Amino acid sequence: MSAHDEVSEAFWDATRERRLVLQSCRACDHRQHYPRLLCTSCGNTELEFAPISGLGVVDSFTVVHRAPTPGMEPPYVVARVRLAEGPILLTNLIGDADWVCDMPVRVDWRPLPDGRHLPVFRPMED
Repeated sequence: MSAHDEVSEAFWDATRERRLVLQSCRACDHRQHYPRLLCTSCGNTELEFAPISGLGVVDSFTVVHRAPTPGMEPPYVVARVRLAEGPILLTNLIGDADWVCDMPVRVDWRPLPDGRHLPVFRPMED
């Protein structure tokens, strides 16, 4: 997740301040993630990044018990989180929980070496 480009730069810059943002279309108000050059709803190219609540629900998840590379300590949880604003974010779930689909979650942050942060999610009640 360290690579970024001019399309995703505003997303990653917001993570430096631990702010979660989504692209929003100025023409139809569609919100989308991951950042793209055009709106996936209407095709408009006038997109801006808007702050969101950081709330969502677990859409799907899997617990990984075998590290794909050295330095990744299993077990860890990879999940799709449906944000309250609609889009789905591929992420990690953190915290001691009996994970289930539709569980309410909230954003948390994992620091990256370059000062950005990776959005991860924890149970709402944590």
